[in-house]
Amino acid sequence: MTEISHHTTADRHPLAGPVQTAPTTVRARVGQFELTWTEDSPAALRSASTAHLGSPDIGLVEVFTSGEQRGRTSQAYWRSAVGERLRVRAGWPRVVSDAGETRAVIVQHDPLSGIEVRTTLTAPTGTSAVRVENEVRNTGREPVVVTAVSSATIGFGVSQADLAGFVLGTARSEWLAENRWRETSVRELLPDISLALHGQDGRGHVALTSHGAWSSGEHVPAGYLERTTTDAAADPAANGRAVGAEALAWQVETSAGWHVDLCQTRSGGVLSLLGPTDLEHHFAAELLPGETFTAVPVALAASVHGRDDAIAHLTRYRRWLRGAAQAQDLPVVYNDFMNTLMGQPTTEALLPLVRRAAEAGAEVFCIDAGWFADPEVGDWWSTVGEWREAAARFEGGLSRVTDEIRRAGMVPGLWLEPEVVGIDSPAAATLPDEAFFQRFGRRVHEDRRYHLDLRHPAARAHLDATIDHLVEAYGIGYLKLDYNINPGAGTERNAASAGEGLLAHSRAFRDWLLRVQERHPSLRIENCSSGAMRADYSLLAVTHLQSTSDQQDFTLYPPIAASAPMSILPEQCGNWAYPARTMSDDETVFTLVTGLSGRLYVSGFLDDLRSEQRTRVAEAIGLHKALRGDLAQSTPFWPLGLPAWDADLVCLGLRGPDDDLIFVWDRDAASRVFTIPGAAGAEAIFPVGDTAWEFSLDGDALSVATPAGIGARVLRVPRG
Repeated sequence: MTEISHHTTADRHPLAGPVQTAPTTVRARVGQFELTWTEDSPAALRSASTAHLGSPDIGLVEVFTSGEQRGRTSQAYWRSAVGERLRVRAGWPRVVSDAGETRAVIVQHDPLSGIEVRTTLTAPTGTSAVRVENEVRNTGREPVVVTAVSSATIGFGVSQADLAGFVLGTARSEWLAENRWRETSVRELLPDISLALHGQDGRGHVALTSHGAWSSGEHVPAGYLERTTTDAAADPAANGRAVGAEALAWQVETSAGWHVDLCQTRSGGVLSLLGPTDLEHHFAAELLPGETFTAVPVALAASVHGRDDAIAHLTRYRRWLRGAAQAQDLPVVYNDFMNTLMGQPTTEALLPLVRRAAEAGAEVFCIDAGWFADPEVGDWWSTVGEWREAAARFEGGLSRVTDEIRRAGMVPGLWLEPEVVGIDSPAAATLPDEAFFQRFGRRVHEDRRYHLDLRHPAARAHLDATIDHLVEAYGIGYLKLDYNINPGAGTERNAASAGEGLLAHSRAFRDWLLRVQERHPSLRIENCSSGAMRADYSLLAVTHLQSTSDQQDFTLYPPIAASAPMSILPEQCGNWAYPARTMSDDETVFTLVTGLSGRLYVSGFLDDLRSEQRTRVAEAIGLHKALRGDLAQSTPFWPLGLPAWDADLVCLGLRGPDDDLIFVWDRDAASRVFTIPGAAGAEAIFPVGDTAWEFSLDGDALSVATPAGIGARVLRVPRG
């Protein structure tokens, strides 16, 4: 839905007629969001369906330059001098609608600096989400150095007192402990400091920042604000609308630097979403007259039904963003790494696993790291980069194994870390210095590896030759792409700053992935990235699967798997299940439930399992195949709330077209009884024939009783 309207307000004297006319307010509706502006103010963004998300006083775009930063002193990324002077050009916005989306384009201009910002808002059909893209152009006569651009800035709250009702949801993330979500009161972050008494806006801020190229290595590049209100009549900002738990969810779509910034004004709060910045990421981009800089895209989704509904809308948006890639067939993947060969594959070790994986129902068999390394070299990281098979590892050659994989009815896959070259690799000597990241005139060296710069034709040619060889020589149909180093600020070669170089490389890498898939359209690509250290929708929009962790302790995996759909599509959440002979029957079920809660990603010595364990693995794979069609249409919810890292009870719901699936893990050794709200009945569908867990109705909730010891179940909950 798109509407453009003009509103003029006037103060009238009862006898003398109008005495003062306020500027005309123009409103442009784009999906569930609305742009507003006047001739005296920049364009602002607000949620059209909520009462407390958005303010006409908070401009959508902030632009900081080396010559002009803020118009008023602050530590926040708000009230930039250029941003305050932006005005919408005549003749804009321009709106286009079709069956799949509504798109509005607005152009704003600052006559003093000559900076022009072209903003495109795209609202996909069927979701409240909107994508925001900004392009900054220098229309002046002198060069301009841009140091930061807000991808989207939006107000929240209608007063200082209103901020007390908001919580901020964010997730810390690190290797082996990804997706640790928590909520914090906004008032704990932005204290009440009597701004009205001082007659000024706040000068402090609270921020989340990525560092280097691990976009999710410290914080997940997504989050939400939620405000719960109970009485619409007592809330004048509601304007007669029904009021519930208002929520605004977002994601920042870049594999380079990003920054989320919160601050407060006399009348509420401000959320700014940015890509790389000067202060945090060593970023600056010089624009000569006529040149442009494209800011990092972001997505916003608003709801009056709380966090889970906002995330559901963001989930639908992610499917729209992936476009044709969304139509994949979701094959079951077996990978030989986790708790199995651990980077030491050989023909002798692989062939029994190939047979057992095929018997269990796997459709892809991925040979993980080490296939390229001499088995006599214990630590081979410094030699990677040529990506040719190590003949000494494979009796009869690697092709003997990949041929056996195909004969077993599976697609062969390989692990690859494309962006790195070991310092002792022959490729490090044959490729020019210009093909690598550089700082202060020298190659960037991180943990025995150099980092390729995909803007350089020699780097791209090297990787193109690698992929083409693997596909043609071995029939590879699946690639697990890893990324185990963080190269720091970036590269200064052909860039005004290291941060600009990193952003440009990340975009070139994304483009390279698209070109590879154009040449090899049947190739499936996993965005492993050191166990989800670079899990963002710049890359996930153009890849098929995301390994959610490298966590090898099966008891620690549930909170990672249960929280992953906050920022990753359920059908892209590659959750590892790695049964081992030493596991009890309950432990075997436990790890398989973890895999079933997203995309079942199987590992483990399947050839060494007890027969009853192999039966459970085949049962889990069969169930996953039956459920995966609905998985790609499901939206996540959390019946017991987002789990803490050390929670004994972990729960994830996936709302399908007809029924809900609920995945429950009990990590406590003692027996327990708990309730799942809103579930008026349930059927345990994994494991089949279970009688150990007992279910009963408790009002409008499902009461569950578990026996002593850890356990996990998959429940099907019918919807009325």
